Amino acid sequence: MDDFERELSMAMRRKPAPMGLKRAVMERRRRERAGRSHRMVWIEQLAASLVLAAVAGGGLVWHNAQEKRRGEEAKQKVFTALRITNHALEVVNAQLQARDRDE
Repeated sequence: MDDFERELSMAMRRKPAPMGLKRAVMERRRRERAGRSHRMVWIEQLAASLVLAAVAGGGLVWHNAQEKRRGEEAKQKVFTALRITNHALEVVNAQLQARDRDE
């Protein structure tokens, strides 16, 4: 056990850091942050594009629904006008037939 304890003690002994280690670690950290930042910008741009596409699609669906509703309203107005015209023509036709019988 003495050999094991001695090796362990030597392995655990405090040693000074090599020259330039701090600079290398800080530089590596800066590069990793820059890479992550670049990825985050790309992801944010992708997310913004998806949101814009969804908003544009929703707007298009809403616009189409509005146009369809307006078309249905116009169709109902035309049918109402045709019914009124048909009724007026029937009245005029009945009056003409009544006058023809009287003559």
